[in-house]
Amino acid sequence: MNREAENRHNHIEILAPAGSYESLTAALAAGADAIYAGGMRFGARAYAGNLDEEQYLRAIDEVHLQQRKIYMTVNTLLKDYELAELYEYLLPYYRQGLDAVIVQDLGVFSFIREVFPDLPVHVSTQMTVTGEYGAEFFGRKGATRIVPAREISLEEVRRMKERTGLEMECFVHGAMCYCYSGQCLMSSMIGGRSGNRGQCAQPCRLPYSVEGKKPQDLMSLKDLCTIEMIPDLIEAGIDSFKIEGRMKQPEYVYTVVRMYRKYVNLYLQKGRDGFRVKPEDLKTLENAYRRRGYMKGYYQCENGRSMLSLKRPKGEEQAETLPEFSKKQEKIKGVFTLSEGSRAKIDLCCREVSVSCEGAEVQKALKQPLDEKRIDKQMRKTGQTPFTFDELEIHTEGSIFLPMQAINELRRESLGLLEEKLLEPYRRTSESSECVETFFERQDEICHEYNNVPADERFTVRVCTPEQFEAAAGREDVAVILAESTLCEAKEWKNLREKLSDDQKLYLAMPYIFRKRAVKLFEQYYAELKKSFDGVMIRNFESLAWLKEKNYTDEILTDYNMYVFNHSGKAFLKQEGISRFTASVELNGRELKDCGLLGGMLSIYGYQPVMITANCIQKNTRSCERKPSLLYLTDRYQNRFPVRNECSFCYNIIYNPVPLMLMKQHKEIRNLQPSALRLDFTMESGKETRDIINVYGDVFLRGRNAQLPEASYTKGHFKRGVK
Repeated sequence: MNREAENRHNHIEILAPAGSYESLTAALAAGADAIYAGGMRFGARAYAGNLDEEQYLRAIDEVHLQQRKIYMTVNTLLKDYELAELYEYLLPYYRQGLDAVIVQDLGVFSFIREVFPDLPVHVSTQMTVTGEYGAEFFGRKGATRIVPAREISLEEVRRMKERTGLEMECFVHGAMCYCYSGQCLMSSMIGGRSGNRGQCAQPCRLPYSVEGKKPQDLMSLKDLCTIEMIPDLIEAGIDSFKIEGRMKQPEYVYTVVRMYRKYVNLYLQKGRDGFRVKPEDLKTLENAYRRRGYMKGYYQCENGRSMLSLKRPKGEEQAETLPEFSKKQEKIKGVFTLSEGSRAKIDLCCREVSVSCEGAEVQKALKQPLDEKRIDKQMRKTGQTPFTFDELEIHTEGSIFLPMQAINELRRESLGLLEEKLLEPYRRTSESSECVETFFERQDEICHEYNNVPADERFTVRVCTPEQFEAAAGREDVAVILAESTLCEAKEWKNLREKLSDDQKLYLAMPYIFRKRAVKLFEQYYAELKKSFDGVMIRNFESLAWLKEKNYTDEILTDYNMYVFNHSGKAFLKQEGISRFTASVELNGRELKDCGLLGGMLSIYGYQPVMITANCIQKNTRSCERKPSLLYLTDRYQNRFPVRNECSFCYNIIYNPVPLMLMKQHKEIRNLQPSALRLDFTMESGKETRDIINVYGDVFLRGRNAQLPEASYTKGHFKRGVK
């Protein structure tokens, strides 16, 4: 065990899920250091038995009396009206002493940092932070902890920790999403239940087939179990061991927390040489949840078929029976003094906190005086309070009498006073609501800067293939071309501009995930990027931070997945120098109008990505050929989801089976006043690309009637939106 790991030992946190108060109690009893739980709103597990306000306030006090912590999940995207309600929602928990909030939404992040500046913010895994650039970016913005993407390696975690010094909270056990968290729209597009709003219907857990083969659980991963990797996890710099399971039962929470507490302690006591997980304990973990089987996640491998739950384990789940445990009570010391003619007095001490309390006047006993044994017995009846007497001294003078009711009242009052004194350091005073008004006024002012962005009368076109690029280059209806970085080899980027007309601009669409392979390529070809393109479009904060480190000065645009759900999120991007943002694909027309599209691009055509995945359908169903390809996943309704494997950066893009087609809505769209209308091309041929540009040009640019293509299409969320 090295010195660096030894110095971190006091900070290894077992972080347990609590989808109910019963699970919270079970987690504390099993040895959790901290709890993460959602309230009744804004959490990514909308269907868990989340705590209501009264329960949550009680939970905050309970964990603090036990010297533990509690973090609230506010890790969904919020619409403008919801962000306006966030202050009143958070205020009671803030006052009570909430330890931190876990967030996804950029607007929520900004709001909490300004309105509740002493409330720590943890960046959710929904933010898809995959490396040190992204972690460092949010550290500069005031985040105290990062919950990285679950797809990264231990080496990447180590680099994030070493470069930023931020707390690293990593999942060590529980269910795994097939998609990078925060990059999934499949449930949203199929049925309107958005994972970004805590309502994922988990369509990835259903069987799919490839090329007519037997349907399998091709997008259902086994559960994560890293208990045997504890030495590696700690030595990589992970501060908090996060257990997934807010939808699971208290018995499961108790079993898993107890096991991880046991083996973290074993490593801390005996080091790597003395660390070994007993086979019977592994069996206990396996039996606690057997629906998918277990694997060790991405910490030591990039992907692979062995991660899939193609064969579900046999046997029934046999989580430990929840033991009969009483509420944990803090041991206290007390001195109870009763002297005739004086008020009864009790002095209590717990840890470093002391209180004194006086009760009724002690009387002279007319018949049978109180004896110390009887007083001691009555005083120790602390019941369901947070305390139990470890030591209790009884001092009496003379033949005394005090009614039992008076003793009980003094005990209750003194224990209540002690509880208040212990919780006092956690309490906060209210922040003024005036700062909320100031915040929103300032956000609106920043958003107004987008009003100065000139609107393009012609289209912005994103292309993925050379044929699509040829179809868009030089076209009168196309003002801007967004060329995917995989369109051609990086050394050929410089040749693209030759094919453009003089009034066309060319931007590079950077990768959806910006990890080691992407960093290496872009470092090598940064000079070509600068010479060949008028700007870039980014899809993650790693790319933004990397560009800032390079002192990049050309225009930066953002794609839909750097979500703008509210004015505050839009202002966040503007402050970071973003020239134009892409509107969220999950907002309907009315919500887009409320948010405002000046300075924004609106997608009106294209196959929309529904997943960005680290696992590869090509590799898991055929073999890894190390070259890009396109195949199709077929669901039980015979919908065919196109899947493009991007081998340059080692991820898959899964697209919606039918393209977005917004032509009949052209009047509504024009009334929204977007600064740019965007056409996205993915699988289309060169001819199809030209035809679609033409028909959209007729409708949007020339005011002509046009026949919709004879094909299936979707209006996306433009009409319905998400709940």
